[in-house]
Amino acid sequence: MGAAVREFVTGAGLLGRGLGQVLRRPGLFGLGVLPALISGLLYAAALVTLIVFIDDLATAVTWFADDWSAGLRDGLRVFAGLALVGVAGLLTVLTFTAVTLMIGDPFYEKISELVEDRFGGVPDAVETVWWRSLGRSLVDSLRLIGLTILLGVPLFLLGLIPVVGQILGIVLGGAVGGWLLAVELTGVPFQRRGRRLRDRRAVLRTRRPVALGFGVAVFLCFLIPLGAVLLMPAAVAGGALLSRSVLGLPARDEIRAAA
Repeated sequence: MGAAVREFVTGAGLLGRGLGQVLRRPGLFGLGVLPALISGLLYAAALVTLIVFIDDLATAVTWFADDWSAGLRDGLRVFAGLALVGVAGLLTVLTFTAVTLMIGDPFYEKISELVEDRFGGVPDAVETVWWRSLGRSLVDSLRLIGLTILLGVPLFLLGLIPVVGQILGIVLGGAVGGWLLAVELTGVPFQRRGRRLRDRRAVLRTRRPVALGFGVAVFLCFLIPLGAVLLMPAAVAGGALLSRSVLGLPARDEIRAAA
């Protein structure tokens, strides 16, 4: 148990170390923020639209309560509205990362490459033409987005349970969201090695506490207003460091020495 906690903390620390890497090169930070800003504007518009129509949506998903007494019906729809907002927040954090990685694929590949080169590079790198790499990234991202949406359904239903369901939803959402973010943010480093989504998941499972620590740290920071936009470059750099760590390559000790 103690070892798992230490690994979790180590994983969370990779986000801070990733931030240190991009801050040493302001140009990297700028490259990573631009695609995130574009995604942020799109998602902000979508969330505002959701909030404007939340009453209508809550009514639509609780159609079965139309004949209930006013108190029970209105109470259920309040919880339904809260659950919709909560699930929307979870989906926003997770799909934001996937969409932003697709929009800024060349920028994030550069950030990941420079971070890895700082700690020894990728000796088993596989050369892939850009359009094939982009296509693979798109397919993997769409798979993760689909999985995220499927997981959002039971979390929404859980959120309909007063108090207990909402607490469990937050905890499970953070854990599931953290894992999916770890998988998403290690996409570029694994593709440089010719490895696909299934390979990522298999390797990350061997160091699950580290992967979860990193992913949960990113998830919590992305919940902060503008956190996802400003910390996206750090998350990409941290994903490169996480990849090196789970693959047994130099990352932690050299980072400490270079700090």
